[in-house]
Amino acid sequence: MKRATHLLVTAGLLLLASPLAAQHEGHAGQAMKAGLMADLMRDVEQVQTKVLGLAEAIPESAWSWRPGEGVRSVGEVFLHIAADNYFIPTVAGAMPPAASGIKAGDYASVQAYEGRSLDKAATVAEVKASFEHLSQVMHQADEAAMDEQIQMFGQSFTRRQMWVLTTTHLHEHLGQMIAYARSNAVVPPWSR
Repeated sequence: MKRATHLLVTAGLLLLASPLAAQHEGHAGQAMKAGLMADLMRDVEQVQTKVLGLAEAIPESAWSWRPGEGVRSVGEVFLHIAADNYFIPTVAGAMPPAASGIKAGDYASVQAYEGRSLDKAATVAEVKASFEHLSQVMHQADEAAMDEQIQMFGQSFTRRQMWVLTTTHLHEHLGQMIAYARSNAVVPPWSR
C-alpha cells in the first residue's frame, strides 16, 4: 500500500510538473515556451536577479573601485552588461531602444554608451532596462531559426550560438561582480 501511494504521488507530481516545464512565466509576465530559449531565459532571469542584487548591495562609494589600472570599475562593468544586453541581440536583428544610442554593427556606439559617467541609481536603471529589453527579444526568438547563420564579431555563428554567448557573457560578468563585491567587503545578497 505504501509503495502504491508513493507511485501515485510521484505520477501526480510528474503530471503537474509537465506543463510547468513546458511553460514558465517570465519577469515581464510573458509565457515562455519549452526548448532552448526557455532554458536560457530562465537562466538569464536568475543572472538578472543576482546582477541587480549586487548592484543594489555595492555602495556608491565603491562604484569607481577597480581591481587594477586599465580594468573596468564597478560602475563600468554594470554599464558594460547593459550595453551588451542591447548590442549582442542586434546581430539577430533586434534593435535596442533609440535612447540607448547603440546601433547594430557599430561598436563605437557601444563604447559611447559605456563611457558615460552615471551615478549608481542611473546605472542600476540602465541595467534594469537592458534586461527588460533582452527578455522581450529572447521571448520573441524563433526556435525554428536557431540553425540560421549570422555574422558576429567577424565570425560566423548560428543564432543558437549567439544566444548561448549572450547567456554565458552575463555569467562571466556576474562572476566578475561577485569578485568585485567580495573585494569591497560586500556579501552577495543570495549567499547570506
